[in-house]
Amino acid sequence: MKQWAIAFLLLIPFLAASQNFEDRWTGYFSYVSVKDISQGDNKIFVGAENAVFTYDLSTQQIKTLSTVNGLSGEFITTIHYSEAFKLLIIGYENGLIEIVKDGEENILKVVDILEKQTIPPDKKRINNFNEYNGKLYIATKYGISVYDLAALEFGDTYYIGDGGTQINITQTTVQEPYIFAASASNGMRRALVADDNLIDYQNWTTIMGGSFSAVEKLGNELYAANGANTILRFTPNGTTTNVQTFTSNVLKFRLADDLLTITTANSIQSYSEGFVQEASVTNVQDFDLNLLSGYAFGSNFYLGTAEDGLLIVPFGSTLPSQILPNGPIRNRPFALDASPGQLWVSFGEVDIDYNPYPLSRYGISHLKDTLWTNIPYEDLRASVGGGEPTDLVKVTINPEDPNEVFMSSFEKGLLKIVEENPTILYNETNSPLDRALIGTVDAGIRLFGSEFDGQGNLWFLQSKLDKGLYKLTPNGQFQNFDISNIIDPISEIALTKIAISRENNVFFGTYKNGLLGYNPRTDSFNKSGNGSGSGNLPSTGVRALAFDAQNRLWIGTLKGLRVLYSPGSFFDEGQTPETQPIIILENGVAQELLYEQSITDIEVDGSNNKWIATATAGVFYLSPNGQETLLRFTKDNSPLPTNNVQDMAIDPFTGVVYFATTQGLVAYKGSATAPSDNLENVHAFPNPVRPGFYGNVTIDGLTAKANVKITDINGSLVFEQTSEGGSVLWDTTAFGKYKVRSGVYLVLVTTDDNLETKVSKIMIIR
Repeated sequence: MKQWAIAFLLLIPFLAASQNFEDRWTGYFSYVSVKDISQGDNKIFVGAENAVFTYDLSTQQIKTLSTVNGLSGEFITTIHYSEAFKLLIIGYENGLIEIVKDGEENILKVVDILEKQTIPPDKKRINNFNEYNGKLYIATKYGISVYDLAALEFGDTYYIGDGGTQINITQTTVQEPYIFAASASNGMRRALVADDNLIDYQNWTTIMGGSFSAVEKLGNELYAANGANTILRFTPNGTTTNVQTFTSNVLKFRLADDLLTITTANSIQSYSEGFVQEASVTNVQDFDLNLLSGYAFGSNFYLGTAEDGLLIVPFGSTLPSQILPNGPIRNRPFALDASPGQLWVSFGEVDIDYNPYPLSRYGISHLKDTLWTNIPYEDLRASVGGGEPTDLVKVTINPEDPNEVFMSSFEKGLLKIVEENPTILYNETNSPLDRALIGTVDAGIRLFGSEFDGQGNLWFLQSKLDKGLYKLTPNGQFQNFDISNIIDPISEIALTKIAISRENNVFFGTYKNGLLGYNPRTDSFNKSGNGSGSGNLPSTGVRALAFDAQNRLWIGTLKGLRVLYSPGSFFDEGQTPETQPIIILENGVAQELLYEQSITDIEVDGSNNKWIATATAGVFYLSPNGQETLLRFTKDNSPLPTNNVQDMAIDPFTGVVYFATTQGLVAYKGSATAPSDNLENVHAFPNPVRPGFYGNVTIDGLTAKANVKITDINGSLVFEQTSEGGSVLWDTTAFGKYKVRSGVYLVLVTTDDNLETKVSKIMIIR
């Protein structure tokens, strides 16, 4: 692999080559919101919210680039493709620049601007790229930086405000002998582009005051858009003329094929020299124009929309072709649930204090057999008779009927979906659910946690009412339970997550009152709070609950982790159940695991290992007892686009783990699957193991506690392990000492009761 290096000023390195994660990860980003468009080499390059896709005009093939390929996952502001250097350059809100070179796997991160301490964080935004004579002029909120595309290194930075101050430059263009810079509030400025001392602000002249959003040359003339959305023509002799005013905001100027493209919020038009309009689009069939970017070349308009991806409209037509990679409806998933072969995603939001305002009105997404089905919010409303399923904050798939899904609205009730069709919104008009009051203010029907028990009953929670615990039976009957004897539900901010033990006892979290439990057999409640003697929770804010294979309750709070080792004794009369921290040794010193971490979700996989998501520190993958951290995923070492992970879900059949972050959805190809009933489907992968493979071989399709032995062809034992779930991993070594040689290896599997055996083979090629 070719390695690149970039130096900035005094040979200080500011570049890193990012890792490609495609072997173990999948990105499920949304591409509906198109921030910028570029073109070259018969391809369209599309910068979405925090990922990129390309569209090959010859083959009509779509390829995506995301954090899985090494992109940062930050918010994209502009992109530029250089045909001369075969480089795609991506600019971000935070000042980061990434460079993708044709044929190279690694994506190069240029962090000079991002890490420049003399530039305030709110001024590092990359506004625009302009290529001229092998140099890239970077318009930013602080001024202009110059980047050499051949040497891949920075040159000078121009602070061109009065007195050399930093000003917001929206776009630059070169019309020899001048370089022009449009500023957001400090006028239009120019300088001689060949001047070797452009770093001196005094060499820049203000040719017109005011605010400008765009500037571009067209023939021998210069055109700019001012703050009033008026297009101005600057001629070489110094005259300025108003040529057109738009009623909506001018967003972008782009030049290609000697045509100037002007994109506004609801229209796009192209002009030839002399500002002669060649074509325009103000409406298209089947789509409401809500534009963020645009481009025109080859007699086609390329419209970057806010919600519909890329639309291609031929000149003189209103019939669009939609180019949109397969993906979910939004890039901010809030809640997930998975069952074999499918994932449901909702996008409703509440903040850390469970405030639902402003109400979110978003659709939902369903992944099945690698394809996404997106149901817009308008279709949700129409399907349930015009109801308002706002703030859908929890997803629960019926384990007995995977085609039946329930979603909790933190404002309007319980949404039922059958075979991708929203069928009913349970609310105060058709169920015992009732609207709550906060003082005299209508708080709506605030549902959150939900979970099915072993008898097929759906248990769910409603905040702000005495009868806050509900049960919906398989035949559609509701029952509710009064929780006012254990807490004051009116003063409680929110009832949060639910977990159900193997005895069908119901445990649920709260924002202010810790952990509550309900025993349906005795109709009794109990409570575990924070502090020694009161339950030992590190915080009363319980955000995550999960039972493991040993029926232990793992509890995630705003300030750390606890485990309830004996949930069966939770309801013993007169007892205050105590939870326990997990203590680990770190450099010989006892430490509390996940001390003070804000835990958002806990999931248990087929091997009884624990996946723990946090709001600031990414994801931890722990051994069954929590004493060993098997993996740790963060933004820096994985495709997570941010360390804020809101929810997780595990496909029990494939072992795939889905992560809902505040900047997109990604999935890790885990190896821990649920145990099988027999050994009929035992298999190993990859098989054969080819040269250059350094990962683990997965032996899948195992029963619980199956014994797995691997021997060479002569019968010498090289590996042995008992399965926790439905799979085990082999690192292709002989008991961790050395890599085994090329050859055929036998996998001998025996069930826990010794009644069933299976033999498989693995080919190793070194």
